[in-house]
Amino acid sequence: MIKEYFRIAFRNMKVRSLRSWLTILGIVIGIFLITSLMSLSEGLKNSVMAELQMMGGNLIMVMPGDMNDMFTNFIGGMQLENRDIRAIEKVRGVDLVLEMPLEAEIVRYNNESKTSLIYGISYDSGIQLLKEDMGWETVDGRFPYSGRREVMVGNLVPKDIFPGIEVGDEISVKGKKFVVSGVLRSLGNRQDDSTIALDINDFRDITGQREGTPMAVVRIVDGYEVGFVEEGIRYALEETRVRERGEDAPSFSVVSSDAVADMVGNIMGILQAVVIAFASIAIVVGGIGITNTMYTSVRERTKEIGILKAVGAKKKHITSIFLVESGVIGFIGGVGGVVLGILLAKSIEMFFQIHPVFFIEAHVSFSLMFFALGFSFLVGCISGFFPSRSAAKMEPVDALRYE
Repeated sequence: MIKEYFRIAFRNMKVRSLRSWLTILGIVIGIFLITSLMSLSEGLKNSVMAELQMMGGNLIMVMPGDMNDMFTNFIGGMQLENRDIRAIEKVRGVDLVLEMPLEAEIVRYNNESKTSLIYGISYDSGIQLLKEDMGWETVDGRFPYSGRREVMVGNLVPKDIFPGIEVGDEISVKGKKFVVSGVLRSLGNRQDDSTIALDINDFRDITGQREGTPMAVVRIVDGYEVGFVEEGIRYALEETRVRERGEDAPSFSVVSSDAVADMVGNIMGILQAVVIAFASIAIVVGGIGITNTMYTSVRERTKEIGILKAVGAKKKHITSIFLVESGVIGFIGGVGGVVLGILLAKSIEMFFQIHPVFFIEAHVSFSLMFFALGFSFLVGCISGFFPSRSAAKMEPVDALRYE
């Protein structure tokens, strides 16, 4: 009997092909949006979380200003000063404090000059933290050594800024020459992948920036609780900023790497919920289209319904015929939406691999596809419920006399 319901559904869709395909298109658009946006947002979430998970749980980030207003802090050039760094280093449980000051400077390579972002890190201690706790790796060459006038460059420097630059080549920053020791693996965004790292002493000498960093990464000693060290850092900075300098309120943020991961996970979760909400609007519109189509189909097939009832068809049989047809319309729309959504998501992924403004991948899971197909079929069935009930309630005599 179920097989016969599907045969009738496909026959009627073929007879009214134009109207059926226009109705299917409404579902295609909604499922297309869900599949493409969800796969991209899930891929972005996985990439960001993978990068954060590479950071050890024993890291704490300290930043000037309120973390909820980081854009204003960056535009305002807020920085942690040397006395802040010294105060953090004295906190019980702190193993290492990594400064990463940043500056734009003219860099020369092969008689070509370009403005590039350079940052300073301590080659003696900072490299170890970056490798062991933050997952930094080189794709070519090695990490630089202190005292050798070496630099390491981001993944995009040899591709976009100085095409062809290789390990062992020489660059000049403000007249001082350095040798490229290695090329970093992509860090996930264009800005970081376009920077050049110098030893912090060379950085201070070249830029004249004797103190200040936009952020400090703190590694805690094994065995100490992150919360305990966080509180110690807050207290030390309050001592430095409020009591020594007389500031009205401490202007800094202290947050652990795990807390950052949780925040990012929550933000991405909200983003995905918004994506589903907006895409669902399109699906609801498509569902209304199915309802309208099925009511029209019921009116056009009134005599057919009367004949079926006259030969013994029950209400459940009539209901099933129209429910299956509306479900098939929804399912076909779901298949089309899934295919187009995957194609768009993968196309965007390929585009950003060729033009890496930032790293993004499309994560198309079987669960997402099954959800999209099941949801589209369910929407089709729900949309066809009332028209099918209307058809089932018809009296055979009235249906046969319908003109």
